[in-house]
Amino acid sequence: MYYWNDLAEIPADFGPTVITIGNFDGVHLGHQHVLNRLVKVARAQDASAVAISFDPHPAQVHRPESAPELIMGTTDRVQALADTGLDGLLMMHYTLDLASLTAEEFVRRVLVEALHARTVVIGHDVRFGKGNAGDLETMRKLGRELGFAVEAVEDFGALPDGPASGRRCSSTWIREALREGDVRTAARLLGRTHRMRGEVVHGAARGRELGFPTANLAPESSGLIPADGIYAGWLVDEAGTRWPAAISVGSNPTFEGVSRQVEAHVIDRPDEKVEDFNLYGQHVLVEFVDRLRGMVAYTGPQALVDQMRIDVERTRNVLSTESGTGR
Repeated sequence: MYYWNDLAEIPADFGPTVITIGNFDGVHLGHQHVLNRLVKVARAQDASAVAISFDPHPAQVHRPESAPELIMGTTDRVQALADTGLDGLLMMHYTLDLASLTAEEFVRRVLVEALHARTVVIGHDVRFGKGNAGDLETMRKLGRELGFAVEAVEDFGALPDGPASGRRCSSTWIREALREGDVRTAARLLGRTHRMRGEVVHGAARGRELGFPTANLAPESSGLIPADGIYAGWLVDEAGTRWPAAISVGSNPTFEGVSRQVEAHVIDRPDEKVEDFNLYGQHVLVEFVDRLRGMVAYTGPQALVDQMRIDVERTRNVLSTESGTGR
């Protein structure tokens, strides 16, 4: 997949293209529905399938105090977009200058002059241009004037059953589920487990002292932190090995912790010696499969150790059910 951060990086003779536009936070099933259609149309027209996205998220520029937490970091968003079969991705640096372009200026400069659009594939709720003044009808009008076709894609309803049956798949819904610790619903909407990416750093070493050493993610790790609690999941190291893990999210109330932390205790390691399983400094993925319980302040270290033994066994059972092997 070609990857560009600026219009100047796009070859002058690149094209023709079939294009879509969006923030694509999470690259969830609704996004994939549009992107799959984009690729199909591009193949039928012997054109390149290209997505246009933005970094940072526009809300972080216009209203940083109320901008939504991002489901995934840019690195994972780019990879997830590439996995859909795109031929090119234009990740535009979102600034107030870019936001000042009218809908017509944006379409003319980016879609037509830079990418030679043949067709634009978009959802019915698309908004673009200064003040989000551009919508589907604006795009259709500009298409007639500037010589490209427009195809509108219907909304994708992700969950055919349950109390939210028929609800439109959205990044907002996924954020709601994660804030409630409902990582299973988030996974159904994403089409994969929710994950965080970050560097393993040194913590207070309480887990190691209790016999449950953990890989602590750095505070600046990417990905939305789900609700406090204990989760069954996976840790993927830099070599790509997926290790079963009991994951703690919270502030360690038994020890009067303050800041929220994400810690993964790898279970069933080949060697329990910490020095033989050193993840410090590695950039790892932590995947959340199921929430086992909420965060509780225990009466002391022994009560916590007893509960952690139960959590590890429950994690083993959950992951064995998920994969058939526990790995």
